[in-house]
Amino acid sequence: MPGINRDEDLRASVQKRFDQDKNLSGYGLNVDVVEGEAQLSGIVDALAEKEYAEELALSLPGIRQVSSAISISTDGPINEASMAAEVAEELQANKQVRESDIHFKVGKSTVILLGEEADDKIRQEAKKAASKARGVTKVVDQIKSHPAKPTLEDIFHSQVKNEEDHKRPDK
Repeated sequence: MPGINRDEDLRASVQKRFDQDKNLSGYGLNVDVVEGEAQLSGIVDALAEKEYAEELALSLPGIRQVSSAISISTDGPINEASMAAEVAEELQANKQVRESDIHFKVGKSTVILLGEEADDKIRQEAKKAASKARGVTKVVDQIKSHPAKPTLEDIFHSQVKNEEDHKRPDK
């Protein structure tokens, strides 16, 4: 049965990657592969690590899909206040996010990103940063896009238009 041998080779490849990866090797994650689908299980400390493991498995040639049963759990108890402190620390550590108008709320194990930011790259950086905090199992993006700041030319044209509107006689 060639499919079984291929799945076993893929399982061994993914498992080897996990075991040798400096970010994942300490977790003892488990892998099974069925018809090219990597089935992952185990426990990690942060959502970012879970997502990283899923991306790493999916990056291997031959893995067509990933099904993850990886749980997020911390070694000790973590409350909302300490989770919020870690999220704030992670957001502050990212210069792009720190200089944006992004803030957050924490509820249970979910981080809700709020504020305004037009740049999708910065929004993604904020999601990635928040997912690094221990205890976070979900990051929800409720950041509003806002228009880019007007250029001097935009301001000039809007003032000229306003002056023209004021010169028109009322009907």
